[in-house]
Amino acid sequence: MLVLSSPSGAGKSTISKALLKNHVDLTMSVSATTRPMRPGEVEGQDYFFIDQKKFEEMVQADEFLEHATVFENSYGTPKGPVEATLKDGCDVLFDVDWQGTQELERNARNDLVSIFILPPSVEELERRLHGRAQDSDEVVAKRMAKATSEMSHWNEYDYIIVNEDVDASVARVEAILTAERLKRTRQSGMVDFVRAMGVSQ
Repeated sequence: MLVLSSPSGAGKSTISKALLKNHVDLTMSVSATTRPMRPGEVEGQDYFFIDQKKFEEMVQADEFLEHATVFENSYGTPKGPVEATLKDGCDVLFDVDWQGTQELERNARNDLVSIFILPPSVEELERRLHGRAQDSDEVVAKRMAKATSEMSHWNEYDYIIVNEDVDASVARVEAILTAERLKRTRQSGMVDFVRAMGVSQ
């Protein structure tokens, strides 16, 4: 399970899309959310859009790997689809904040690799947020205020990437993904492979 976190506007979603395009063995975790659907979003592909009552029922039934409230909306990662994907031999990519990462670590620390994406500067982050032209000045101001708090959790992650160039950042994440997949503890068939060569442990 690969986690990418960043303040809004640091490039996390762009990097995630590039990773999914380049790696057929990597699947995006789809979160459930109570926020309204935005133009162009697809139910079950971008999010599972549910109301607050349904969300609370899922929390009570322990159906989430993690859940949190962000900008007055609730978000959570349903367990079922993630467990099914991992069972099929694919890695799962999570686009969650630091709160979600902490919950995932509590539930599956040994299976988790976390990466925090930082912007080159606070000024560049604000420029990117205004450049998206999807939020009002008031919302951008709220996101900037929250960004400082979010970035204070950078040292809780396994890896840190400063996103000055998207292609370079994608390459760095891919290098991390390759190295983590090659770890001895993640190569489940390696013991039998080595034994077949007559090598004892």
